[in-house]
Amino acid sequence: MSDTTLDKLHARFDPQAARGMDEVFQFHFSDAGDYHLVVRDGRLEVCEGSHEDPSVSLSLSTETLKGVMNGEISGMSAFMSGRLKATGNVMLATKLGSLFPRP
Repeated sequence: MSDTTLDKLHARFDPQAARGMDEVFQFHFSDAGDYHLVVRDGRLEVCEGSHEDPSVSLSLSTETLKGVMNGEISGMSAFMSGRLKATGNVMLATKLGSLFPRP
């Protein structure tokens, strides 16, 4: 994943939406390796690699992530079309929109 994509995540992160949360979002990118986001009580940490016990795991391409983040495709339609696979606490994935709102 490019550094600019990671920078955008930090820039768009809404600490208020993450208050009281303690979750790990694991991303398996088909074209960029593994990353995980640790969201803990209003703070965001982006880490390379796999987490040993993520709250939810998402498998997708960086293009699909960009489309979802830009609002070009909904997370639900990406999931339904097979471009996004999720395991674990799948309902947590629906919170990504409020954690990283569109500008």
